[in-house]
Amino acid sequence: MQDGKQAQASKGTGFVPYIPASRSMAELTAFAIILGIVLAVVFAAANAYLGLKIGLTVSASIPAAVISLGVLRGIFRRQSILENNIVQTMTTAGEAVAAGTIFTLPALYMWNHIPSMATVSFIVLVGGFLGVAMMVPLRRLLIVNEHATLPYPEGMACAEVLKSGDRGGRSALFVVYGFLIGGVVKAMGDGFKWFRTEIETYIYRFKNALIGMDIFPALLGVGYIIGPRISGQMLAGGALAWLVLIPIIGYIGAGGQSVIAPSAAPIGELTAWGLWEDYIRYIGAGAVAAGGLITLIKTLPMLFGSLFATLGGLRNREPEKATLDRTNKDIPAFWVVVMIAVLIVIIAFAPLTDVGIIGAIAIAVFGFLFVTVASRIVGLVGSSSSPVSGMTIATLLIVTFIFKMTGLTGMTGMIASLTVGAIVCVALAVSGDISQDLKTGYLVGGTPWKQQVAMMIGVLVSGLVIGFILSVLNESYGLGSEQLPAPKAVLMRIIVEGIMAGSLPWDLIFIGVAAAVVIELLGLNSLTVAVGLYLPIHVSVPIMIGGVVRWIIEFASRKNEQLKAARIEKGTLLASGLIAGESLIGVIIAVLIWMNVDMPGDVLIANNTVPLLVFLSVTVILIWGSFRGKPEPITEEQKG
Repeated sequence: MQDGKQAQASKGTGFVPYIPASRSMAELTAFAIILGIVLAVVFAAANAYLGLKIGLTVSASIPAAVISLGVLRGIFRRQSILENNIVQTMTTAGEAVAAGTIFTLPALYMWNHIPSMATVSFIVLVGGFLGVAMMVPLRRLLIVNEHATLPYPEGMACAEVLKSGDRGGRSALFVVYGFLIGGVVKAMGDGFKWFRTEIETYIYRFKNALIGMDIFPALLGVGYIIGPRISGQMLAGGALAWLVLIPIIGYIGAGGQSVIAPSAAPIGELTAWGLWEDYIRYIGAGAVAAGGLITLIKTLPMLFGSLFATLGGLRNREPEKATLDRTNKDIPAFWVVVMIAVLIVIIAFAPLTDVGIIGAIAIAVFGFLFVTVASRIVGLVGSSSSPVSGMTIATLLIVTFIFKMTGLTGMTGMIASLTVGAIVCVALAVSGDISQDLKTGYLVGGTPWKQQVAMMIGVLVSGLVIGFILSVLNESYGLGSEQLPAPKAVLMRIIVEGIMAGSLPWDLIFIGVAAAVVIELLGLNSLTVAVGLYLPIHVSVPIMIGGVVRWIIEFASRKNEQLKAARIEKGTLLASGLIAGESLIGVIIAVLIWMNVDMPGDVLIANNTVPLLVFLSVTVILIWGSFRGKPEPITEEQKG
């Protein structure tokens, strides 16, 4: 092994991966591919449901790594860490495809222009494949040459989980526990209708001020994962809407019978929910749009610096040697260029998208520009903080104006604009995730071209099922409804409609824009607060409780960093299971409704006590599971 380390170090980087280049292990095997396909579909469905619910998705890499360790190592007794790396790579494809899809394409359903499953799959597949292909030539520059300066936080964390699992551990059970708990609660509440899944109450003598909570375990898990600061800012947005803006609008309009657009009823006759539906949603949409653009503007120096540094690195890169180590082999550049060219030509002339040559050129330009930026930015701030929404909004603004100026207007122009935005959005999401995956592979000693192929398989499988998932969720719940508000897609719809038709309540939208600017000046994350402003407070409250649980764990473990990290890891796995279990059962319930299966109608227990007790029980289990985490003993190898 020492010879292998020396050989690897001699290549110039000086870095030695966990499995050196001189050592070959099982990697892109049938076991890994089959498990990766299953998990890619599961996490695509789970993240699609979650993203439509709250406008956020969660990383699948660490849960996938833990599950693959439990299945491949625990059940099939396979000992290759590189197989586990392939599984998590394929699984993140499902998460990325879901994110890019639900942030944009539900707008088509809201326009009553229901796309076929083939159309959705086509849009997602070309976007996903472009995201992978455009990242391939950047890997050696960003992952290898800038290994010391671009940490890729999720990629490093996943690598540590894989290496830890390679030395033994039973962490996969916590994902399973969370999966079962989240699934059972969802089935009892929304499936069998044994109890309500929403509780709310008006505040005494404070007209139209309403506090509520959805008792979904997934929201608790999301809050735990994102932490107390982000959860608190999200709740601040919800409180601003439901405890400030809604009571103000209701108070001002309480005595009159005049109708103020866009509402069709007098303000005095509207409940808190009516005021939110007719007024706050537009204010929230303006705030989210402004927050996304502010996030993008804040990253402009990094954006241009990253672009120029990356292009300069590509231009000055030394010619490839005739032979490369296993850990340094990408998909050949010739095939990458051919793939990108073929995809752009297909997009230009495919009747499924009908964006034409202008749309295809826009996808090529914005795709390469933003994929280059996204792949670098996630190396610094992580995938969860990458301004994907802002870059998608920028793409939509420019492309919609271009289509309008060239005469492509009306519904045809809006659909073409959204299609271009959707393809770019999927490409951004996929490129960001594969960047993290390739960092994981670089650290553990994976073979890049095999990871790139695995990501394409994950994109293919997820892309083929995501159209079915969207159709089922739309027919069962309604995309853009109270049950699945699809906040990011509503935002994209409003932007395209506003540019094309100019018929939106711009005063309300500009109020939201101004609110986002004020929030940013206060030192808060305007996009996070804006999402809370847009969504019902019922979503923000359970997320905040999850953030409080995370704070409790961190505070109780503050004197021992290793213990704190171990407890947070256990809690994160349990929280990830809660999210996946509830979301997947939500999709299954939607499938049953779609198949016209008779589902229970009335809720068996209509009071607030039972759902509150159920939610508190899940919260206690999450606290208990987190405190079960213990630091691993230091091995003799680590001491040395």
